[in-house]
Amino acid sequence: MVFSAVSPLPEVPDDALSVAGVTDYIQSLLEQDPHLHRVWVVGEVSSASERHGHFFFTLQEPDGSASIRAVVWRSRRDQLATDPTPGEQIFLLGQIRVYPQRGQYQINAVQILPAGKGLQALRRRQLQQRLAAEGLFDSDLKRPFPAYPDQIAVVTSTQAAAWADIQRTLRERQPGLKVLLSPAIVQGAQAPESIVAALKRVATDGRAALVILARGGGAREDLDCFDDERVVRAIATCPIPVMTGIGHECDETLADLAADFCAHTPTAAAEQAVPHLADLWAEHRTRTQAVKGALQSAVQMHYERVADIRRRLEQLRLDQTLQQEDQRLRWLQQQLKQTVQYRLQSAQQQCQHLHQTLRTLDPASVLKRGYAVVRADGDQVLHSTQTVAVGDTLHIQLAEGEIAAQVLSVNTEQKPIGQPLSP
Repeated sequence: MVFSAVSPLPEVPDDALSVAGVTDYIQSLLEQDPHLHRVWVVGEVSSASERHGHFFFTLQEPDGSASIRAVVWRSRRDQLATDPTPGEQIFLLGQIRVYPQRGQYQINAVQILPAGKGLQALRRRQLQQRLAAEGLFDSDLKRPFPAYPDQIAVVTSTQAAAWADIQRTLRERQPGLKVLLSPAIVQGAQAPESIVAALKRVATDGRAALVILARGGGAREDLDCFDDERVVRAIATCPIPVMTGIGHECDETLADLAADFCAHTPTAAAEQAVPHLADLWAEHRTRTQAVKGALQSAVQMHYERVADIRRRLEQLRLDQTLQQEDQRLRWLQQQLKQTVQYRLQSAQQQCQHLHQTLRTLDPASVLKRGYAVVRADGDQVLHSTQTVAVGDTLHIQLAEGEIAAQVLSVNTEQKPIGQPLSP
């Protein structure tokens, strides 16, 4: 029989930790670490669920090699930039928390942002909202570009296919048009500053009536420079109307929203900038025909009007009308004479009657008929015997001369005129 050697058991120290002690130690390490108090974590969302308004999910590496539990409490959900969606990459800002009962740790999320293209789209959307609130995209601020510009400035790269497309299109539409190039970098980190400088160069030069900001198609991230705030503000403040022709038909940048006109592609921008000579010639011929037609219509209308007036004059028979008016004037003249004569006779008769009345009322005429005016001393005309006393001296005015007499007696009895007084 073979006996195996048994190793001696290790001695248990007096400071052995309990399960709670280990958990508390781990909790203190994690929750008190300043780097884990507010930590950004990037990963892919999986195993998402919602309970009682709280959002529980797992954040893992794309290959599944590591994962961590996370939670968004109900009070934080309205503050998130985006909700955690399974299968999407996100940036999570949160705090590491340990739960001793389960021996687990998780991240309590404070903010969630989309990662990769989603983050760029979010930043672009937030910038668009902020600039829109400032009024940079208002349609009222859009300036009309000239219908027939004599010079056009183009802001693009000299090596870009867009520059060649614009030149060819403008040459085909208007061979004599003068085109100015303000070169700029239209892709990469240096592009925004270069585009802003190119726009300022055109504004300082002042010869162009219109600016075309152009770049050919490509990946959406190649157009990020046209979503830069500096480029948007440079377009909005440019003193010359700006037209954009950026990318493909489906692409839309913040520069397109700020521009006075958006043509989507470089070729379309060149076509919208100037009319084609053939179209101008056709329009000229149409307007010429319209003017000729309007003149002919006007001449015909006036001819017909003159003919109508002539017919009406012939129907009026002016000689007969003049004769009738002459007769009417003669009758009015006769009526005027008769009225004047009647009124003159009436006035003469009234004057004679007034003259006779005046003669009748004349005091001298009354005196000539044998009457007299008797006055007392003081030149007072007597009207009654009651104001006369015996012995008074009276002055009697006759038609010819005046008599002074003394009152011998007074008789208050009234007798008819012409009857002699008793002695």
